[in-house]
Amino acid sequence: MSLNEKIANIIKRCQKESSCNFEVRYNEPMSLHTTFKTGGPADCWIKPTGDSFPVFTAALMKEAKIESVPVFFFGGGANILVADAGIHGIVVDMGGWTGENIDLQRDKLNGRKNTVLVFYSGTKLDDAAEIAAENDLSGLEFLAGMPGTIGGAVWMNARCYGCEIADVLGEIEMINFNGTEPVLVWRTVYKAEFGYKFSPFQNMDALILSASFRLIPGNREKIRAKMETHRKDREEKGHYRFPSAGSVFKNSPFFGRPSGKIIDDLGLRGLQTGGAQVAPWHGNIIINTGGASSSDIRALIDDVAARVKSKEGFSLEPEILFLGEWE
Repeated sequence: MSLNEKIANIIKRCQKESSCNFEVRYNEPMSLHTTFKTGGPADCWIKPTGDSFPVFTAALMKEAKIESVPVFFFGGGANILVADAGIHGIVVDMGGWTGENIDLQRDKLNGRKNTVLVFYSGTKLDDAAEIAAENDLSGLEFLAGMPGTIGGAVWMNARCYGCEIADVLGEIEMINFNGTEPVLVWRTVYKAEFGYKFSPFQNMDALILSASFRLIPGNREKIRAKMETHRKDREEKGHYRFPSAGSVFKNSPFFGRPSGKIIDDLGLRGLQTGGAQVAPWHGNIIINTGGASSSDIRALIDDVAARVKSKEGFSLEPEILFLGEWE
């Protein structure tokens, strides 16, 4: 039996547990789904939708484990680099699990009133910021214009403009896959559990289903003005000019200056490997100028890190995740 036949059988068994709607493709190019616009095929790409998403996805994970088929949960395709050889196993696209709920009851947290806004994990970050603004809620403005989804942002504790997800995060609904049976749980989170581009979920065998945010009532016009300032700043920094994943390397207080400034000072803007290039306008962005392979991008990442290590002694750490079958 081929792998694709095994996966097809897994999906059929899961359908018996849940009549979930889904789109499924085999040997699906991941270049169609990543912000770098690179990446080889996934053995199986599946996008479940509707209210049965949690039950179907839990069953899929359970059956895949029994058959030793890897499963990767895929968000907005940002901050990842998929190997040219692709991804072995099943890629579950979270884009079919979107939406929000608003708890109009306000509670006391650190002496201030808050409104709880819950987003399903496949919701796009820019959409989440818009929904918060539409409801006159402040706290998610820093997400405006940021690529990716709620689940991915929680998983990596996304941050920008002096704010991070952990600042406003309340509870997480997740499926825990640690036991013999998947378990649906709500988990209260605390900021002390989080760090720079780190969340406790990075060390868990779990899927984030939704996240609640404690937001503050505010003036809609002021909220939207702040959001537009962030969007304009991202545009001016060239985040949307070419396919990219935004910032490539993490910053560190031990460096004394941002990673992008270190790269700039070494004159590495414009450095190129194949179709991959250090953005001529920003040292910490690598772009796909057209026709770049994932191998081109990774080789350039490694080259920049090696040059910085040789000249400055700093070990730059990529914030991009390398997924798939790398040699």
